[in-house]
Amino acid sequence: MDRKATLRASKVAKTSTAPKLPKLREEAPKKTAKKAAPAGGAERLQKILANAGISSRRKAEELILLGHVTVNGKVVNTLGAKANPREDLISVDGKSLDPQGEDRIYLLLNKPRGYITSTSDPQGRPTVMNLVHGVTQRVYPVGRLDYASEGLLFLTNDGDIAHQLMHPATGIRRTYAVKVKGNVTDEQLRQLRKGVHLSDGFVKPIRVARGERLESKEWIEITVTEGKNLEIRRLFAVVELEVDRLRRIAIGSLTIDAIPVGKFVTLHKWQVEEIFAEAEEQAAAYASGEKLVKKKR
Repeated sequence: MDRKATLRASKVAKTSTAPKLPKLREEAPKKTAKKAAPAGGAERLQKILANAGISSRRKAEELILLGHVTVNGKVVNTLGAKANPREDLISVDGKSLDPQGEDRIYLLLNKPRGYITSTSDPQGRPTVMNLVHGVTQRVYPVGRLDYASEGLLFLTNDGDIAHQLMHPATGIRRTYAVKVKGNVTDEQLRQLRKGVHLSDGFVKPIRVARGERLESKEWIEITVTEGKNLEIRRLFAVVELEVDRLRRIAIGSLTIDAIPVGKFVTLHKWQVEEIFAEAEEQAAAYASGEKLVKKKR
């Protein structure tokens, strides 16, 4: 190695071990850069994972880029992302970082219309967090119910359970009561039962059935096992049915019957885990039924 190459190598060695500091505002003195606390308690995700002993910072960056890390149930795959380790649910491959030793809590809320399924809203609209009065632990909504939709919604501070509830592979059945404008034809029902191609994949409901028929509207019950964004509304749009009202009335064997609108009940962990066991049994029975039908053909 020549003299210039040696000098270059020594410079790299001196600087490579020092972590890159975030750019400071002009008025912040450079000498306090390492001590300055991130705004709102938020820190870079790779730092949080490294401090938790999950991996080195470099390995943590790889985990983030490959989509192995979620924050409050959402995949985060950008290195500039930040989170608050004291307030956010951070998980790696479905395994959550210990939320400061808090007790796990599981809530089932009957969400009314006009509430955002989020912990906050930049537009100032009410969120489902406004409905969980008296809960001292910080919890987060699991899954989606849009502003105009209503019905059952999980909230928890258990990242492992949240990940399982949202993962399509668990096959948890979600049943919705949908009021549509006009009358539903047999052909439209047949299309829904057969399955519909959406922009993000094919969806075949487990069950589609007629409900109460009104003068100019009709209720339809539909059960699916995935939680795609606006899934039910998009399914009905494909078969040219306009949704007037949408309620999630069951998640697995848990039903909305005993929960007043805007109220919630506290569940035991075994009650939530029971849903996963039911989903496994139902998936096995459904698969064997499909095989039997194909065999008869």
